[in-house]
Amino acid sequence: MKLYEKTAFELSQMLKNKKCSAVELLGDVNERINNVEDKVGAYVTLNESAKSQAEAVDKAIADGREIHPLAGIPIGIKDNISTKGLRTTCSSKMLENYVPPFNATVAQKVADAGMVITGKMNMDEFAMGSSTETSYMHLTHNPHDTDCVPGGSSGGSAAAVAAGEAIVTLGSDTGGSIRQPAALCGVVGLKPTYGSVSRYGLVAFASSLDQIGPMGKSVKDVAMMQSLISGHDAMDATSKDIAYPDLLANLTDSAKGLKIGVPKEYFGEGIDDEEKQSVYNAIKLLEANGASIKEISLPSTEYAINTYYIIASAEASSNLARFDGVKYGYRAKDYDGLTDMYEKTRSEGFGDEVKRRIMLGTFVLSSGFYDAYYKKAKLVQRKISQEFSEAFSECDIIATPTVPSRAFKIGENIGDPLKMYYSDVCTVTVNIAGLPAVSMPCGKSSYKNMPLGMQFIADKFKEQTLLNAANAYENLVGGFDVISKAL
Repeated sequence: MKLYEKTAFELSQMLKNKKCSAVELLGDVNERINNVEDKVGAYVTLNESAKSQAEAVDKAIADGREIHPLAGIPIGIKDNISTKGLRTTCSSKMLENYVPPFNATVAQKVADAGMVITGKMNMDEFAMGSSTETSYMHLTHNPHDTDCVPGGSSGGSAAAVAAGEAIVTLGSDTGGSIRQPAALCGVVGLKPTYGSVSRYGLVAFASSLDQIGPMGKSVKDVAMMQSLISGHDAMDATSKDIAYPDLLANLTDSAKGLKIGVPKEYFGEGIDDEEKQSVYNAIKLLEANGASIKEISLPSTEYAINTYYIIASAEASSNLARFDGVKYGYRAKDYDGLTDMYEKTRSEGFGDEVKRRIMLGTFVLSSGFYDAYYKKAKLVQRKISQEFSEAFSECDIIATPTVPSRAFKIGENIGDPLKMYYSDVCTVTVNIAGLPAVSMPCGKSSYKNMPLGMQFIADKFKEQTLLNAANAYENLVGGFDVISKAL
């Protein structure tokens, strides 16, 4: 087995026991990037300083210094997370040449741990999309079938793990943007509780919904990463100052006594039969090994997509107002006066999907429509949160499909925004309620053995419960076969 095929947990043990070096590991990942990146397109920018970072870890080990368990592990970072001295574009023409003068809090934690940053991952422009097809830079392809999308908006992050082009990655999740591509690419992706991971340095899409989280080949990888990046940050006013557990140290692998809620609304019309059956099979496996199953109802789920796009677009219209050609980023070359410069800069700098959401957000916040749309959406948000709270009084976790179906073909849905939005139907409720959720592989489709995903949802700050359940399932199926054999 090549080093790039191993999990971060396995490689951490190998580095500690000097069975491989950080430079050797990076070289193996770089060789894989050279071999498959032209087929996948996971990266926007490669980090030229990666080798020096790996050499520093090897020196620390040689000197007998204590290192972080993740030191030397190659990591890709989504291109909307600020990295000092390393281009951060949000996959947009607007920020095509932007190089941040500071690190996001999560990027600084990654650097302080001695992780090796391989580069910045492709994404839907400003994280607005579900297929990575709205990227200004290039398309990203699903490693399991390069004719298909990898999901989005963190498509590059998920594809890199599945292709072996990074051991772990960071993504961001506003309505499913970690979990949905994780499901379509067959990797493990965690959307943490809102407020558990600092958003300082994350380029904002919808501030009340955005959350940074990890992707990896196993639940242990995700647990290690989440423990690294979580914690209070004075630079983020929404960051929660509570005690965060060592998720790996407290990880269990038994399903005995686990109470699983199965909401009927997530298995209805629009969810592919293969997807439903794969999730049902996984739930039955857990039940056969000691878990108890209870059917529950979350009736406001049918309003979730509408609620999400009203709230997210409203916040996006405000957050993206800063990109006006004055302060930084792209500026139109030919204009007549300040107003014309604003209009041309934003018209030329933003893609169609970003413009669509800015216009929708401006509309729902405008005089005469605020009460009819935005105010009602906030009321539904509260109702959805209440329904989840009631459900968690009866169960430990909730199990659902992550996506309605397997990955679709590139170009198949991009011309139909409503069809694209529906691909997030199983994930948006989690962001609306600020809950943690994890997606993991649960089977393959009849079409080209494409990955199918299952989602576990837990109550706020119950990442340990969530990952314990996910780890129990992973152990029952004997681990996840993540790396694509199609490349």
